[in-house]
Amino acid sequence: MKAKYIFPVSVIVAALMLGGCSGMTPQQNDTAVGAAVGGVAGSVLTGGSAAGTIGGAAVGGIVGHETSKSK
Repeated sequence: MKAKYIFPVSVIVAALMLGGCSGMTPQQNDTAVGAAVGGVAGSVLTGGSAAGTIGGAAVGGIVGHETSKSK
């Protein structure tokens, strides 16, 4: 894909993805945010490894889910 198309396409994809988050409960939102942050952290820490990204997303999702539970 040409470089001049990457930004507009990524903006459209991000807008579509965020539109699906409008009806989420706070716990679902925290789980999604935790998975996203964990995926980025896992990717950075493992140098872009797919296993590190998936593992980080899984751990982040679990942490986000557990921290937002009602006490």
